[in-house]
Amino acid sequence: MTAVLMDVADGVALITLNRPERLNAYDDELGEGLFGFLGEAADRSDVRAIVLTGAGRGFCAGADFTVLGDLGDGSRAFAEPFSPFSTPRTIAKPVIAAVNGACVGIGLLVALMCDLRFTTPEAKIGTGFATRGLVAEQGLAWLLSRSVGPTRAADLLFSGRLVTGADAAAYGLVTDVHPADELLERTLDYARGLATWSSPASMAAMKWQLLRAEDSDLQGAIDDADELTRRSLTGRDFVEVGARLGRGERPDFPPLPPTRLGAAPPVELLVPPDREDAPSMRTQA
Repeated sequence: MTAVLMDVADGVALITLNRPERLNAYDDELGEGLFGFLGEAADRSDVRAIVLTGAGRGFCAGADFTVLGDLGDGSRAFAEPFSPFSTPRTIAKPVIAAVNGACVGIGLLVALMCDLRFTTPEAKIGTGFATRGLVAEQGLAWLLSRSVGPTRAADLLFSGRLVTGADAAAYGLVTDVHPADELLERTLDYARGLATWSSPASMAAMKWQLLRAEDSDLQGAIDDADELTRRSLTGRDFVEVGARLGRGERPDFPPLPPTRLGAAPPVELLVPPDREDAPSMRTQA
């Protein structure tokens, strides 16, 4: 059985963790498949949004016990760095987790690295590291504290207790909650809406702004926005599409080139118009 699957339709890549008999517990094969497909989806011109979910009853129930056992008995050495769990944050497209069940430890880390999280009321979500004698891995403490605040993050990390999807929504850990039999389709509908109506370049720039805002002050955010705003007002997506749309019309925004988000603002994605006769904002005004 292939550990990870990917299907692309309607501008959305659906990546499915596919070890349902193990609640999609994380091992090397699953990690290679997950990050391989994330990289492929990031670079494909027919993908504008990415949905990540799990097959069966779980999203990802943490590290597989065989991996933990090998590390514990010394038959397997700790390798640095671990798999690139921060990959979703570098992808210049929305990455959405459909948390359909157990989401624990590394599974929670993967979900928190995504931009948005949808779940079910009954899903079980937790950290689990303290109950195994481990620490908050791969920046989980940083992600949790920014999602639910430092006090709630401390509770979830220290206790390792499981909370329901409904509780996670109340804490601000997830974006929305849907019935289990509707979760995936509702998440895909949301992603299709982004793929249909939103500019890929705009979403990439906004994702960069959100990530940048985690470590900048208000003035820094304003300075970043000024440059990006100037570029967007004279960029192809606005001048050739956005400024000319009638109410209710479906936009025809061009796809992104293969790219990754980094420290610098992605101004190169806000490219100037292709056509020489395209009006500038100055003439529009």
